[in-house]
Amino acid sequence: MNHDAPRKTLPRLDESLLTHLPPFSRLERKQIRTILDQASSRRYDAGAHIFDEGAAAERFFMLLDGYVRVVRVTATGEQVTALHIPSGQLLGIAKALGRDTYPATAVTATESIALSWPTRLWDTFLAEYDGFATETYKTLGHRVGEMNNRIVELATQQVEQRVANALLRLVNQTGRKVEGGIEIDFPITRQDLSELTATTLHTASRLLSGWEKMGLVESKRKRIKVCDPHALVLLSQGR
Repeated sequence: MNHDAPRKTLPRLDESLLTHLPPFSRLERKQIRTILDQASSRRYDAGAHIFDEGAAAERFFMLLDGYVRVVRVTATGEQVTALHIPSGQLLGIAKALGRDTYPATAVTATESIALSWPTRLWDTFLAEYDGFATETYKTLGHRVGEMNNRIVELATQQVEQRVANALLRLVNQTGRKVEGGIEIDFPITRQDLSELTATTLHTASRLLSGWEKMGLVESKRKRIKVCDPHALVLLSQGR
């Protein structure tokens, strides 16, 4: 008779969950097993806060499934979506920024599943797991570059160019081919789009409605489909 303590209700996570993800792709299966045995797994409903801006960064996360909006709060108390993070990426990596608090709030855009580890393991992961450091800082560099591009866009581009660029970025990050175009694969509202492009809800709605009449996009029930990516590229370049 087995008198061992009862197993957790969560199933034992399989190594294949991480083998294809860049921070872990150079590791042996036994190393991945060790990493998974130290992880917690959690499922989040859409609209859940994984962590909040300013809170102590006690854990770091790997998004296995779903999409996350990174939200900042302005000095006037407004929430602004800074960027979106697709599945397969690390988040909450405050240690990589030399911080002990989270620099932004992470809110699930869809039902999502994430692994997390105590932040005290961060330095161990960097030191012991080949590729973890280089891939982590590559991801961080990519996000900083994306933010810098948006700052340049805000300073130099017309609203129409900014909104077109934002849609193209989301399509490149998360787009899936559907009949008649490429759909952004998570719910996105016109309010979200206005926050991403520092424009008003009225302007974002007006642009989308105009592009719908031209056959460039379709938007309904928080879903946006790009029907003519090339036309959007031309708009993004101010042509």
